[in-house]
Amino acid sequence: HSLRLEFKRNAVTDDYKITSQVLGLGINGKVLQCYDKKTGVKCALKILYDSPKARREVELHCHASGGPYIVQILNLYENMHHGKKCLLIIMECMEGGELFSRIQARGDQAFTEREAAQIMRDIGTAIDYLHDMNIAHRDVKPENLLYTSSNSNGVLKLTDFGFAKETTLHNPLQTPCYTPYYVAPEVLGPEKYDKSCDMWSLGVIMYILLCGFPPFYSNTGQAISPGMKRRIRMGQYEYPNPEWADVSEEAKQLINQLLKTDPNERMTITQFMNHPWINVRPTAAPDSRAFVTLVPDAVAHIHFSPIALEFRRTLLEVATAVTHLRC
Repeated sequence: HSLRLEFKRNAVTDDYKITSQVLGLGINGKVLQCYDKKTGVKCALKILYDSPKARREVELHCHASGGPYIVQILNLYENMHHGKKCLLIIMECMEGGELFSRIQARGDQAFTEREAAQIMRDIGTAIDYLHDMNIAHRDVKPENLLYTSSNSNGVLKLTDFGFAKETTLHNPLQTPCYTPYYVAPEVLGPEKYDKSCDMWSLGVIMYILLCGFPPFYSNTGQAISPGMKRRIRMGQYEYPNPEWADVSEEAKQLINQLLKTDPNERMTITQFMNHPWINVRPTAAPDSRAFVTLVPDAVAHIHFSPIALEFRRTLLEVATAVTHLRC
């Protein structure tokens, strides 16, 4: 299913017309809009200076490419650029924009738990696929969640593998030498810690989807304050009214399982995907009892102001960074 890691050596400009329009800035390099010269199809080009880190990003994204709800890689090139060797990734163009921008654009149309569950299921499916391949993404945040198109059938996909990490060693001979009787569990099982970072991020995104503001924020107006760091480390957050008054207990319990400060206690992706809140079928009749208790459709309108969006973006970066430290 995954793409073979093969770099073309000819110039990328032989096959693609590169524009100067910047679509986004990844961890390791920028993304430009381009067009396939043969078909005219719009694509995205990510340019990375060659390094072991860049190769790891390409390798892991390549490995995952073709998976459900994951941005697809179409072609890979190795070219010289300003005298330096570069890796060029041609990906499908995600024209629908970022997750929160899309919700913001809806204005006063109510956003329900049912829709939030669908979005979380899509993101969860991508994470499930990665974790099953022993890849931890470690940078699940709104600007890495993009829609294929801006119409109603646009598909949400995860991108940017700049922080991604393989959680098992290829070759058992590479395992460090230690006396097994005395080794700490985290030395034996690093996968749990890296994967659990992704689960924390799912919790933060789900919280924001349901109320419009983040679970941890700075009271000082700074991007991050010591108090906010402490609250993240301690797992101190609340479900204030009126925003949370109509949200189901089931949703809150699920968030609580994701925002556990101890990575060992945090829910795994398998548990998440099997949770009843995630598995409410949109086809169920709105007045069926199971449905009503689970998903009140009267969730308050969520306003994603540009300031709040900026705020959330910083928050998720911080949350991810803190989790990286802890993981």
